[in-house]
Amino acid sequence: MRAETQSPPASVEALLRAGVRLLATASDSPRLDAELLLAHTLGCGRAQLFTRRAEMLENAMAGRYLELLAARRRRQPVAQLTGRREFWSMDFAVTPEVLVPRPETELLVERALALLPPAGAPCVLDLGTGSGAVAIAIASERPDCTVTATDLSAAALAVAQRNAAALGCANLHFAAGDWFHAVGDGCFDMIVSNPPYIADHEWAACDPELAFEPRAALAGGADGLAQLRSIVAAAPAHLTPGGWLVVEHGAGQSEAVGALFTQAGLLHVATRSDLAGLPRVSEGCRS
Repeated sequence: MRAETQSPPASVEALLRAGVRLLATASDSPRLDAELLLAHTLGCGRAQLFTRRAEMLENAMAGRYLELLAARRRRQPVAQLTGRREFWSMDFAVTPEVLVPRPETELLVERALALLPPAGAPCVLDLGTGSGAVAIAIASERPDCTVTATDLSAAALAVAQRNAAALGCANLHFAAGDWFHAVGDGCFDMIVSNPPYIADHEWAACDPELAFEPRAALAGGADGLAQLRSIVAAAPAHLTPGGWLVVEHGAGQSEAVGALFTQAGLLHVATRSDLAGLPRVSEGCRS
């Protein structure tokens, strides 16, 4: 690595080759990561890299790219290094204060949209909004909705607010606080959440990239269900009759989460699987 830093490749094509080689053991997608990091360094899109393959770069710019590669080799997420991540076909700002939006969480948005009443200006609550990805996706698809997004972290709320402004979401409001404390006795037609659900014993086997993300947004206690218990137990008091609770959870937690829904008196309890076939999102309705 030191030799590459001292003598950086001079062309876009050579830099890409070096990036793929350096990331080969640190990423499941070394080519994609190398392209994203180089495009970020150059301030262009990935497609432009191919038209600029022979372009010679100054050593300073090549050096910045190699610094990003070094950080990626330490398993820092690409989204943190570029400050951007696509979710629901929208471009979100990402910082170390929020979770990186993940493709599997789009199922949470899909189920929320499928279960929302088709008319009547429904009210939606997103608990633990982080970057705002879920709340903004719902708000953008249903401009007739009023979406309230909450987070205990002021830094996370600031990121979500910036994303909402950049993406033009006017039907989105923010509240600071721990779960339902942020909304008092408010009631909603739908509550969605992607809460922390990693169990204490699971951390050793987790992707090293998670070490760079906010632990409070990931750690779910001894069995991973601590925050889910709190949310599910309190949800019926904050749902209108016929309102839905929809939550993301770990692939091995569907049975336990379903039991929590039933204990809370929710009806039509079901679990949906993500594109990988893993049970990922559970839903239930207040009578």
